[in-house]
Amino acid sequence: MPDLFNDPPVPGLSIREEFVTPDEERELIDRICAVELTPFQFRDYEGKRLTHSFGWRYDFQDQSFEQAEPLPAWLHPLRERAAAFAALDPEELGHALLIRYDPGAGIGWHKDRPVFEHVVGVSLGAATVMNFRRREGTRFQRLKLPLAARSAYHLTGEVRHEWEHGIVAHEALRFSITFRSLSQAGRARLHA
Repeated sequence: MPDLFNDPPVPGLSIREEFVTPDEERELIDRICAVELTPFQFRDYEGKRLTHSFGWRYDFQDQSFEQAEPLPAWLHPLRERAAAFAALDPEELGHALLIRYDPGAGIGWHKDRPVFEHVVGVSLGAATVMNFRRREGTRFQRLKLPLAARSAYHLTGEVRHEWEHGIVAHEALRFSITFRSLSQAGRARLHA
């Protein structure tokens, strides 16, 4: 297995184990459970995961992008830690997405919307695997990244723009908090 701490297999991919403590993980899960989460909607498809966005909201039904309610105070310390991990100013991570993955839920192949740039995810609850793929001619180059409970990952640069990723469906309850910065295209879209 590649050593992602010293030699990432794809430029722009990094991971940190034990990003939060077990006590912090329990508190974050309790906080997520206290938020009104709704099923993820992608056009006519309803995902098996429940979500809530803070800061900015991208609507997959009509492709609208608009300001959402501000990040709550309980997310600020985690955002500061995520920003330090990504070498960003905390204010740059203006979007937070809470997700509850019930048993059998995952995420298919995708790239994050172009309105976003840096992606920092914190994995809580059950461990899972994040898969990556990039087309090379008629084949795909692939990579599997185990996501342990309490770990964090950062996607930027090549891995963010040239690779698709997805989360394997699993049979245990899992949560995540994903912070994103706005891209230049996202900032332009807001001011259009």
